[in-house]
Amino acid sequence: MPLITEVLAVQILAASRSAPTCDERNVALKCVLDLVGAAIAGRDMPGPAAVRASAHTLMGAGASSVWATGHTASLAGALFANASAASALDLDDGHRLARGHPGAAVIPTVLTLLAETNAGAGDLIAAISVGYDIGVRIASAQMPNTIATRQTGRWASVAAAAAGARLLRLREDHVAQALAIAAVLAPNQQANGSSGYSRLTGNDVKEGIGWSAVLGLVAVHLAIEGHTGPADVFDHPDYYNRQAILAGLGGRSHLVDTYFKPYACCRYIHAALDAFLMLAEGNSIGAEDITGVDVETFGWALKLGNKRRPATLVDIQYSLPYCIAIAAVEGRDALAPLAPALIGRDDLSAFCDRVRLSINDEMDALFPGETLARVTISTPSVSLRSEILRPLGDPKRPMSFEVIEEKFLRVTRRVLAPERQHEIIGGVLDIPDDHGSGLLMALR
Repeated sequence: MPLITEVLAVQILAASRSAPTCDERNVALKCVLDLVGAAIAGRDMPGPAAVRASAHTLMGAGASSVWATGHTASLAGALFANASAASALDLDDGHRLARGHPGAAVIPTVLTLLAETNAGAGDLIAAISVGYDIGVRIASAQMPNTIATRQTGRWASVAAAAAGARLLRLREDHVAQALAIAAVLAPNQQANGSSGYSRLTGNDVKEGIGWSAVLGLVAVHLAIEGHTGPADVFDHPDYYNRQAILAGLGGRSHLVDTYFKPYACCRYIHAALDAFLMLAEGNSIGAEDITGVDVETFGWALKLGNKRRPATLVDIQYSLPYCIAIAAVEGRDALAPLAPALIGRDDLSAFCDRVRLSINDEMDALFPGETLARVTISTPSVSLRSEILRPLGDPKRPMSFEVIEEKFLRVTRRVLAPERQHEIIGGVLDIPDDHGSGLLMALR
């Protein structure tokens, strides 16, 4: 029986012999615009700012663009900076099966490498498709008894390595070794995040996506130079489910089932926000009218930090009550992106005390395939209960390219002039014709 890394290597290279489907192309373009917007909006957060400074010191100078900053760095340094910025605000795309965020590793890897290649549009889109597909397969195959943490950094290195290997058209044996090296070098993330043992989750490490993307690129170059890893890394059923990795391989890419996020917070919060805003806006209910908000949802949403007096923007991203308070007091636009002025607001913390969370067993049973919520808003005169909702941006409740474009304009409005915003949007739309060269110029 061939090793899984070998089977995946064959499929990654097979992607170079067939054109991406229409669905793959359309979703890939949405992923690029959405992810670039998240990165630009997040570039000046403390975490990404620290990464830029450290990357220049530790990884050296170079000609690779740190997006929309006017700065350049080495290939690894620029990738570290771009991927860290992309995941800083929790605005980046995700995938339900993976329970994580492939785009923040894959898109920066592909676009940062693109300037080093003569790849065409088909290569660019195929690399994105392969990166998402392989990353989601590995993530969904993790066995929870032995790989307890579910953070994206655990598998994003493999997604980045797959995308890089496809874009660079590596030899089959090099691809297999790159996947193995990336899987072993990936950060274990046992401490951080909602499934980690640390309770202090409002920090800049988050899911380790930026560093994981760099390790994927490192794995590709190590493999090219003859470095090896344990090629049987995925062939141990106590750790990975072989069937989950290989089922449908070569067919419909998992890229097509990507979800997008209208709010800058953990996906587990989004359905509750949608339900709350639908009730409050639809019935003209202001924060001052609300005496209570009851949120029924799945168990993992209650495992978030859910701080009612958050000290950082990252704390806010993982607090369902505080995000509901922002929606009630400031409105939906304040949720994308989050602003530092939202930290330490006594009025928002006071509203949090009106928000009650509970687990709905039926919703919990559908997780992770669905992340559902239902909200009840109480006022002195009326009690309104929403239907059970899945979040906006899911494949079954999609965001069109036009809605992604509107999100891009909204989240980058504080850092980009309108003409620069439209140059970047135009660069994404022109990818099928100019192979990404216009986008790369617009991102400098």
